[in-house]
Amino acid sequence: MIITCNCGLKKFSLPDNSIPAAGRMVQCGSCGLKWKQFPVSEIKKTQPVASVKKIVSKTPKIQQKTQVPKKAKKTKVRKSREINLYSPEYLAKKHGIKLNNDNDKKTLPRSKVSFGFYNSLLLFIVLIIFLSRGLYFFQDFVVQKLPFTEFYIDYFFESMRNIFEIWKNLITGY
Repeated sequence: MIITCNCGLKKFSLPDNSIPAAGRMVQCGSCGLKWKQFPVSEIKKTQPVASVKKIVSKTPKIQQKTQVPKKAKKTKVRKSREINLYSPEYLAKKHGIKLNNDNDKKTLPRSKVSFGFYNSLLLFIVLIIFLSRGLYFFQDFVVQKLPFTEFYIDYFFESMRNIFEIWKNLITGY
């Protein structure tokens, strides 16, 4: 069987049994165009000349699917790297990573030190606990010197007990 590429530039000779009746995807070796090819001999055998007019008038034409040819990939020969990927110069230039050297130790005191959010939160909670325990220890002394604070101190400690009860119930509930 001889098939012709849809571009019309090439013709190919194939064995008769290489393309099934359902068709097969083929590709032109010259231009790279792909299409679904049906067996040529079966189409001629199944459609007599007299019945072609009836079939053509009843069924629409079936167009073969075509695909745009893909560009051939150029293979480049890779050169060996002249620079070490883990050298301090390469890491600083490419990724902005500076390695600690003796010269960098002198600049460390100038950099800003920060606790961060979670460390600040932890410090705040510890400070609140420390102050509340101190207030609990000196509660009687403060009430003697400032009697109007008794109501506020009792309200503060009652609120703290409620918060601890809520947390305890939340933790034991799960």
